[in-house]
Amino acid sequence: MDNSVLRHDMVDGVEETLDQFSDAISVAMRSVPRHEFVTDGPYQNRPTEHRETNTTILAPSAAGRLLSALAVEPDDEVLVVGAGVGYTAAVLAEVVGDSNVHAVDITRTLVYEARQNLERAGYEGVLVDCRDGADGLPEYAPFDRILVEASAINPPRRLLAQLADDGRLVMPMGVGEQTLVAVEDGDVAEKFGPIAFKPLLVDGEQTGSIVRNRTKREDPEYEGRGWHAGHGWEQEWIDWGAQR
Repeated sequence: MDNSVLRHDMVDGVEETLDQFSDAISVAMRSVPRHEFVTDGPYQNRPTEHRETNTTILAPSAAGRLLSALAVEPDDEVLVVGAGVGYTAAVLAEVVGDSNVHAVDITRTLVYEARQNLERAGYEGVLVDCRDGADGLPEYAPFDRILVEASAINPPRRLLAQLADDGRLVMPMGVGEQTLVAVEDGDVAEKFGPIAFKPLLVDGEQTGSIVRNRTKREDPEYEGRGWHAGHGWEQEWIDWGAQR
């Protein structure tokens, strides 16, 4: 079957799945050739595993949910934290223009792959760089929208500092039980229900290597101080970079 037919069927299914689905994102997802980014069942509404890096590629419905919550407008400057294979960046590029989309990922092999996928699909203007996601991309700030495709207890301070005055940051917030939220002016402005994402990784960690992600690093330290065994650090964001 023709890929364009499969793509429209996929988006039709996403529209039936989601209570809130942006018209702009619907149109964009109907345009982006997902098969250039995902090789295993690209038009099936399910998550897939990236074999080389042991990361999860979002299901189309999950991508549509995050992107709808982001509420992008044409010409917005956008940062994607967690570039993955580049698909969500491509959908955003359809709305705001590829030169307005910036993406970072801590896993170097994914950065290379995302660049190749985006160029092959016709979005070569999207900038993808290898960075610690919590640091963002300050040299291109401010951003009208920031999408974080990883969870944290609170929005990283460096990302909030890179938002424009009327900017919006969307991320899964919490440990264990997570909620998809939109943050504006430093506070949660909207909630979009439960969600489950892997936590942000610390600088120097590559996916699939020794476990050093933020959440799992915080738990042992918290327990080691004897304050609250069995639970994650629920008080404040830890700036690990400053502690090294």
